[in-house]
Amino acid sequence: MSIVDSDSDMDRVVLTSREMDVMDVLWSRGSGTVSEVQDSLEDKLAYTTVLTVLRTLEQKGYVSHQAEGRAHRYHPLVDREDAQDSAIRRMTRKLFSGSPELLMTQLLSQRGLSDAELRRLRKLVDERLGEEES
Repeated sequence: MSIVDSDSDMDRVVLTSREMDVMDVLWSRGSGTVSEVQDSLEDKLAYTTVLTVLRTLEQKGYVSHQAEGRAHRYHPLVDREDAQDSAIRRMTRKLFSGSPELLMTQLLSQRGLSDAELRRLRKLVDERLGEEES
């Protein structure tokens, strides 16, 4: 289930770095209690810190919870892809003057891409060009 319904709404998924860490756990696990999220985070955070982040995400409408005994089980309401789209749109607008071409140029100029990754990117570009010709 996603709370994002249109392209203009994609910029509404705004996550802080800590919120992204917590959402990554929920996306990977599908759901989690505060303790489960806390145990799954690379950075060890206090239980109360994880709880605060989850409550903030719930207030933003990005997660919901269900009672599970004495604990609450949190579930993501926004898809990872929607959050990725939103982050890319914001980054492109703010760091690359709104130009996807400048963003792609920066990504391609990075030396960390393997030949296989570059071939996959070329294939995606070729497929996209083929769609536009149809």
